[in-house]
Amino acid sequence: MMWKKSFLVFLFSLSIQNAVLDDDRTKKTDECPSPRLSSQTTVVTKGQNVSLICSIEKKSQTIMYYFYQGDKYLRTKDNGESNIFNLRISEARDLGPYKCKVQDSISSVYRCSKYSPDFNFTLLDPVATPVLNISVIQTEAGLYITLRCISPNGSLPINYTFFEKNAAISPAISKDVRQPAEFNFTKKSTQGDEEYRCEAKNRLLNNAKYSQYSPIPLTDGDGCALCLQLLPVGLLLVLKVIALIPACWILPKYKARKAMRDNVPEDYGHTPMEVGEYESMYKNQAGEDLTAFPSSPPMSTSG
Repeated sequence: MMWKKSFLVFLFSLSIQNAVLDDDRTKKTDECPSPRLSSQTTVVTKGQNVSLICSIEKKSQTIMYYFYQGDKYLRTKDNGESNIFNLRISEARDLGPYKCKVQDSISSVYRCSKYSPDFNFTLLDPVATPVLNISVIQTEAGLYITLRCISPNGSLPINYTFFEKNAAISPAISKDVRQPAEFNFTKKSTQGDEEYRCEAKNRLLNNAKYSQYSPIPLTDGDGCALCLQLLPVGLLLVLKVIALIPACWILPKYKARKAMRDNVPEDYGHTPMEVGEYESMYKNQAGEDLTAFPSSPPMSTSG
């Protein structure tokens, strides 16, 4: 029976020791929790200045902050300094991974030393100024207007929003491919002073770009009902002018030819031009006859 009592006493003492050890571990965990490394933004662009913040729930005057990039040590800051590490993103290797360590070497109970989880930045290209295109189709219901917007550069996805002057008229349209965002709507009529533009932005903070303002292009049925009424009249005038051009060109020639025929003597029955040609031919023939038969001296008469 004695050995049973001794065994129970042993088990009881062992459970008390384990409870004490667990309590010590809990105290150590509470006194030295794992730090957290963070930044105001996780997405960056080349040339951007950023800050890494190493924070811990329970601060102590004896805590030291260590900053690392991978396994490369960067800098140490004590509690009297800021727990912020500043850096500049110049190339892809500056994206991370980063981590920090907190250490309390003066604690009388134990040496507190823990690392934060890794932290990485994401590199994005800023969006370029978008281009807005407007097309209009005249329908029975009014003007069917299509707005198209695209940014030629920038990391995807890109969100596009359309505006009439400064008021948004569409929800954000996300495009994860390099294609224009499209927004359609119908207006019964246009006042002529409407202007539209679009906004393009991705996950980069404070980097939205806007297109130039664009008015609605005129169409055959947009604000020009009089044009449709005058169009047949204009076409008719053009056809009349085309028909009069040959008449104006032929009629003077016809009158001139008729006048020439009227001035020719009826005996000859030829035009003045033909009479002149005959006169010239007659003179030439007369000259040739005189040259071919030279005159002989006059015959003398005796008597």
